[in-house]
Amino acid sequence: MARIIDVIEVPDQQQDEMVRRVPEYGSGDFRLGSQVIVREFQQAVFFRDGKAYDTFGPGRHTITTANLPLISSLIGLATGGKTPFTAEVYYVSMREFLDEKWGTAEPIPLRDADLGLVRLRAFGTYSMQVGEPALFVNKIVGAQGLYQTEQITKFLRGIIVAKMTDLLGELGRGLFDLPALYDEIGAGTRAKVQDDFSNLGVQLKTLYVNSISPTEETAKAIDERASMGAIGDMNKYLQFQTARGIREAAQQSGGGAGTTGAGVGLGAGMGMGAVMAQQMSQMMGQQQGGGQAPQAAPAVPDIMTLSEAAAYMRVGEDDVLAVINSGELKAKKIGSSYRISKQAVDEFLSA
Repeated sequence: MARIIDVIEVPDQQQDEMVRRVPEYGSGDFRLGSQVIVREFQQAVFFRDGKAYDTFGPGRHTITTANLPLISSLIGLATGGKTPFTAEVYYVSMREFLDEKWGTAEPIPLRDADLGLVRLRAFGTYSMQVGEPALFVNKIVGAQGLYQTEQITKFLRGIIVAKMTDLLGELGRGLFDLPALYDEIGAGTRAKVQDDFSNLGVQLKTLYVNSISPTEETAKAIDERASMGAIGDMNKYLQFQTARGIREAAQQSGGGAGTTGAGVGLGAGMGMGAVMAQQMSQMMGQQQGGGQAPQAAPAVPDIMTLSEAAAYMRVGEDDVLAVINSGELKAKKIGSSYRISKQAVDEFLSA
């Protein structure tokens, strides 16, 4: 039998501590007539055999069969006033927990109208408060086996991320549209999460989205797309680069030591200039429609490997594998390899 506990209290429960267990390990033997001291911000919940029973609010209480009717009827306590009974007491903090963090542990793959496929990370804050201590202890401690704050908040974060992922899929908005929708996404996620938190005895007070950002691979694809947009007309850009190369070659030829060096440098510069001038002439002729037709791009195979599909979609292989595993992109697995039809990729990108 464990030690007899005559005074039950948690005077040093921290600001960020949701639950404190008495005793910390095992079951305590509580004697009838023992004192239960509960602070203003606490509720004391008696717990036995995986279920929460009687609850004490703030104040000093004496354990009797009258104020522990549920446990008394369960274990048949004697009326002598000294009989010990085994149970645990969970001191639940009724404070509002502010500035709690949430975030995605893994990137979220989403279809994007501009980029085809993106993988996003999201982060934010929320605040909460225990509304029903007995329900909270039953659902969190009894059903989940959690009572340490870090374990509880990790469990709650998982609910938030799952609901937000569902909301982003329903919105169907592109990555570049999301920054203007942070308030709407936060409000929508809070509405989706509210019932799940209430079923756990928790009130979700606020929820904010601080950041929705692409992964490194997606950000690189965005940078490449922006660079191409900044260049504009590729033929004019190449003509400019050719002209600058001619000028630099001429400057280098003029800086040689002696007449021979100058002649060699000049000849090299003139030769390079002739080649570049020929390239410029060809490019300008192509612009005017009189030049040689540009070489056709290599044909895309009807059946592609994972790497070929990634190149065709301009994403990473992990991104393609993610949408295959989610069922959004049809593919055939042969051994450890995948084969994807071009038709399936086109249908996915156009959906």
